[in-house]
Amino acid sequence: MSGSTPGGPPKPCDTLFRSRGGGGTPQCDRVIVVLGYSDGGRDELHPIGAARLARAAEISTAADVVVLSGWARVAGTQPEARLMAAAWAGSAAEVVVDPDARTTVGNAFNALDDIRRVGAREIVVVTSRWHAPRAKAAFRVLLWRRSVRVRATFPREPANLGALIRELPLWALLPAQLWHARQLRARAAPTAPPPG
Repeated sequence: MSGSTPGGPPKPCDTLFRSRGGGGTPQCDRVIVVLGYSDGGRDELHPIGAARLARAAEISTAADVVVLSGWARVAGTQPEARLMAAAWAGSAAEVVVDPDARTTVGNAFNALDDIRRVGAREIVVVTSRWHAPRAKAAFRVLLWRRSVRVRATFPREPANLGALIRELPLWALLPAQLWHARQLRARAAPTAPPPG
């Protein structure tokens, strides 16, 4: 089992703070993916995003890889991922900053490389209660046929009927977004050379 000692606690990976796409390859059992949240024009963490980040810090250990994911909705502002990185106060073997993801499926799609790279057996998606079912569904479909457990956690928050209602039409978009992500993944997969 990568990232742990037989019969013992998970062992920490080498500590590394990096942007998506660079760095070494530590082996860790768990990846925590923190989904950003923004309402647009802020150049600071939105309170919902800050609550998600705080929840991730509560559950993270020195053996985890943490992926901070989210883009800048407005040109000239900092991406959510970089704002979260600046505020990160949790433990981690590695913190990956993904400022490119624009959607829930984009968050999951971009995290796939890190999940595979470290040999993760469990993914914890940190988001809001109203968003958790759709986020888990996206990760589960993209990790189909892999032995990776997907679960979600969220900060304590009051019920938000408006957010739940806003989620409904986004469920309708999920199949098309997932199909597109799988097509991109298939195109990016290396092809075997012809026999020769």
